[in-house]
Amino acid sequence: MYKLRFRQVHLDFHTSPHITGIGEKFDKKKWQEALKVGRVNSITCFSKCHHGWSYHPTKVGRMHPHLKFDLLRAQMDASKEIGVNVPIYLSAGVDNVMAEEHPEWREISIEGAFQGWTGPLNRPGFKTLCFNTPYLDYLCEQIREAVHLFPECDGVFLDIIHQGPCCCKWCMDYMFKNGLDPDKPEDRQKCAQAALLRYYREATAACRSERPDMPVFHNSGHIRKGKRELLQFFSHLELESLPTGGWGYDHFPMSAKYCQHTGLDYLGMTGKFHTTWGEFGGYKHPNALRYECAAMLAHGSKCSVGDQLHPSGEMDLTTYTLIGEAYKEVEAKEPWCDDVTPVADIAVLSSEAETEDRNPDTGAGRALFEEHFLFDLIDRQVDFAPYKMIILPDVIRIDDELKRYLERYLANGGKLLLTGKSGLTVDESEFALDIGAKYEGESPFQPDYIDFGSEDEQVSALAPSFVRSPLVMYLRSQQVKPTTGEPLAHIRRPYFNRTWKHFCSHQHAPAADRTGYPAAVRHGNILYLAHPVFSIYNALGAVAYRQYAANAVRLLLGSDISLETNLPSVGRVTLMDQKPHNRYVLHLLYANTISRGAQVHLSPEGYVRDSNRIEIIEDLSPLHDVVVTLKLPRTVRRAVLQPQGQEIPLESVDNKVKLTISEFTCHQVVALEY
Repeated sequence: MYKLRFRQVHLDFHTSPHITGIGEKFDKKKWQEALKVGRVNSITCFSKCHHGWSYHPTKVGRMHPHLKFDLLRAQMDASKEIGVNVPIYLSAGVDNVMAEEHPEWREISIEGAFQGWTGPLNRPGFKTLCFNTPYLDYLCEQIREAVHLFPECDGVFLDIIHQGPCCCKWCMDYMFKNGLDPDKPEDRQKCAQAALLRYYREATAACRSERPDMPVFHNSGHIRKGKRELLQFFSHLELESLPTGGWGYDHFPMSAKYCQHTGLDYLGMTGKFHTTWGEFGGYKHPNALRYECAAMLAHGSKCSVGDQLHPSGEMDLTTYTLIGEAYKEVEAKEPWCDDVTPVADIAVLSSEAETEDRNPDTGAGRALFEEHFLFDLIDRQVDFAPYKMIILPDVIRIDDELKRYLERYLANGGKLLLTGKSGLTVDESEFALDIGAKYEGESPFQPDYIDFGSEDEQVSALAPSFVRSPLVMYLRSQQVKPTTGEPLAHIRRPYFNRTWKHFCSHQHAPAADRTGYPAAVRHGNILYLAHPVFSIYNALGAVAYRQYAANAVRLLLGSDISLETNLPSVGRVTLMDQKPHNRYVLHLLYANTISRGAQVHLSPEGYVRDSNRIEIIEDLSPLHDVVVTLKLPRTVRRAVLQPQGQEIPLESVDNKVKLTISEFTCHQVVALEY
């Protein structure tokens, strides 16, 4: 497996042809000083940018018109001299130079409009190229030239790997030759997928034309779940996830949890920007970057911080001071963060991998993180056997292959939580497994309510701690009739759905009678919840929904839970097994995020983007007396706070080990030696 370095920078350099003096203030000593201040040991530098300009002499592409020397060679040599790796970057999916020279190579919609990030022709932005056109040949020749000119580079980063449904001349020819109908959206999509696969195959071969072991990464801004057939074209993964740039603080952890089982090393990529890429003069608070890098370590990831070099080539010492503050902590913790595997009780079978719907994954991840369960996010290629519980969130229909996997898992004592339409056959006619209930279709009511029991009944074990009255559920439930299963809660209908004919108050009608259908049914090791609770939690974030789902998990797991803690819900905990060093590594994280800013139209002329609310981190408050109780297969002999090297007491309680961290701020590593 190709191994990444821990402390990286991704140095954007998308530079307009209307700016002069490109690279004129590049200074080898100042470059090296910035990297040392930032404690950087790998920096990705540009061969070609989105504008389409190369930053070194080229016989294939177009060197930036105001660059008078080989900037990439200067960056490469200066970095290598102090032991810093240099992967090289080429923009692949967008190239404005080629879009202007060869407009016929651009993606064209079925309506005949050019595609890209620009919209109207008089709006600034980058233009997408179609991989079915001769542009791909041009791109591959650029790649071959770059790896020939810079054979000592430490990898190739190819960006904006996306192919939309296109109706350019070459795509139309492909569809006609392969029996596809351009009138059908699904056939246009098949053509796009074929073009994308061609890109992966030919671009990867170009990257490895000089060295068969050349590291390669193709960036699409998100690691698609379930697309394992594409991993053959990757040496490692880079998880682009700028919390303030639109990804939010929940995206990276879920992406990392999936990547832990791909067999590839991976890094998290955040940014130094207050907003997102391309922000000159914007800086996030140092505490935010400290937390983001700590979260990467906690999820078994290496670290990368995005920056953008000034057109003059002069490094920004404010940025590298900011990065250095975070990377100082990363460097100190590296010995406990390499060669680790996650410890997990639960696996969430990815809804994105199964259906391309990411909402249930996000909601499940938030609920499990906030309740401090140890879990993984997997696709069906991962072995189910090691997990105590599998969750199928909201939308996963069961085909014959998945049914075999689940039946084998259940036969060996595994536990299964199904929600919403998960568990139904592909045609949604019945349940694929015996859940102790018969399927009778989707509820006609939206919303409806969960009734956890009246005054005369025992309150359901699934009830949130502070709710006894009917709880509104905003997405439709499924109607099931128990056969051999045990109903655990009931569904109440509203008086009516809200229409112009009958409505009540500002939103929906209140709860009326019970429908006769249960909200939850348990049958042996299977628990079924009739609502898509994880999608609802993702949409609304009500604590009652999270507790409802968490109570279902605890009901199934019983006492067989590996970790319990008194961390607040915004705290995060992960547990890794560092087998080469005979220790578990416990990570505790804590930071309060706050939403700031507003949606404001900032420039009538469009000179700057409109603003949006941004989730940020500023203050890092200490936590006190954090208690963690662990039930693990190996006997823990001692617990040591790292990198402090401070041993803390262990207490044995009912075959569990208990430890207390008296105080920590942001991130604490605890080495649990066995």
